[in-house]
Amino acid sequence: MTNPKTKFIFITGGVVSSLGKGLASASLAAILQARGFKVRLRKLDPYLNVDPGTMSPYQHGEVFVTDDGTEADLDLGHYERFSGVAATKFDSVTSGKIYQRVIDKERHGEYLGATIQVVPHVTNEIKDFILSHLDGEDFVLCEIGGTVGDIEGQPYLEAIRQIAYELGRDRVMFVHLTLLPFIPTAGEMKTKPTQHSVKKLQEYGIQPDMLLCRAQMPIPENERRKLALFCNVREENVIAALDVSNIYQVPMAYAKEGMDRAVCRHFGVPCDKPADLSKWEHIIETIKSPEGDVSIAVVGKYTKLLEAYKSLHEAIKHGAIANHRHADIRWIDSELLEQEPAEKYLKDVDAVIVPGGFGQRGTAGKIEAIRYAREHQIPFLGICFGMQMAVIETMRHVAGIQNANTTEFAPDCEPVVGLMTEWDKDGAKQIRHADGDLGGTMRLGAYPCHLAPNSKAAEAYGTLDISERHRHRYEVNITYEKALHDAGMDIIGKSPDGKLPEVVERPDHPWFVGVQFHPELKSKPFAPHPLFVALIKAALTRKK
Repeated sequence: MTNPKTKFIFITGGVVSSLGKGLASASLAAILQARGFKVRLRKLDPYLNVDPGTMSPYQHGEVFVTDDGTEADLDLGHYERFSGVAATKFDSVTSGKIYQRVIDKERHGEYLGATIQVVPHVTNEIKDFILSHLDGEDFVLCEIGGTVGDIEGQPYLEAIRQIAYELGRDRVMFVHLTLLPFIPTAGEMKTKPTQHSVKKLQEYGIQPDMLLCRAQMPIPENERRKLALFCNVREENVIAALDVSNIYQVPMAYAKEGMDRAVCRHFGVPCDKPADLSKWEHIIETIKSPEGDVSIAVVGKYTKLLEAYKSLHEAIKHGAIANHRHADIRWIDSELLEQEPAEKYLKDVDAVIVPGGFGQRGTAGKIEAIRYAREHQIPFLGICFGMQMAVIETMRHVAGIQNANTTEFAPDCEPVVGLMTEWDKDGAKQIRHADGDLGGTMRLGAYPCHLAPNSKAAEAYGTLDISERHRHRYEVNITYEKALHDAGMDIIGKSPDGKLPEVVERPDHPWFVGVQFHPELKSKPFAPHPLFVALIKAALTRKK
């Protein structure tokens, strides 16, 4: 049952895509938190995939993974980084999931022979998602994916219209993120695209209460009045969302524009005291006044679309902030290292990261990057697939086993890395088959890991027992533990039963760590992940 005091804010987007609804939602949540409110953020994606797990990173960017193993949109990463509230499977839904639930209910006869329709059956399922599994939150912010006018999004707009009708407008607010383009030849900021977008939203029965306007410059008073008049919005609720140099400035920029006060005013909530944004001020001050630079090479296969590495990009920045440095991140396509010497790209960097990825393309380049970091004593972090490649690199170039490989690419190789078919999760055995479905079948979500004492990872974490988020099908083969040790690489982190390698290190190297999990998913600007802090600290030590 929904708390009768919980208020819902729905964020829609208009004019064009990629305006940053996720960042806007996360930033609004942050400044409401700064006023002492309890918040939760949710994402509703209209696409028909069940989740983004099988989608190309070039199509959708990174796949964010929650503790409970949900593969979700990268906006949930923004939500967690800005609010600190851990997302769950109840905070991400797609049309694929919604329709799957409706069809499952129909097959089980739960609709008692009714004709199944978008309204009410699909819209009811969407409403149930929005209103359920809450825990006394003051505000629930729901971002509707896509752009107003998309055919896929229509059931979602109808569902939130119904929620506003059923709960009452005193408990619901509609925020519309839009674009105010500036036409240089005319020397004017144009409001017409926003007017058309709002008119489209009104056709669905939704009257926005606030316009959040992306713009390159402050909104002139005349344009602000025009927007208010023709979009039927209070003038003080036309909020400028100006471009900033760093995303962590956005909460402070919104607060300066009075966005949080406008929200409180809409709901009749007292807002006499200013929001406490001191932690954000500290972060921005550190970013603006670093004590120097640190160069980090990220050798990956999706570098043409940096959204594919969104959490990694932010985690590196967090580690740099913790060390009072500016991160000079160099994104290097791993295929380049298959055509030219690694030295050309890595000779002047302070640290190397090889991130996760799927498929064989670019693998040889990743191995060359790892070899160069190992031989030249450059601090190194291998993540997921990057850890597996680090193990293969050691077996090939140190142990001398030339056909060491992963069975993902070479079934007849020396199987240093192989497909997991069984593992434990929450006391239950998980079983997978090589010819099974791809979607949702990986080792997903948070799993515990025990670290060896006196290891670099244990030193970074400050504890021997950790929990980290996973997303992989293949695992380093524990039977090669002795061969790895003889080649100078130790497995220093394992699953509690000792069967699954989680962390490897090279004791003969200043800082060489590989992890099977994705530490970047849990890093936050005000709580940087310890491995990224330690990597950059090691990089700075090497620079001296």
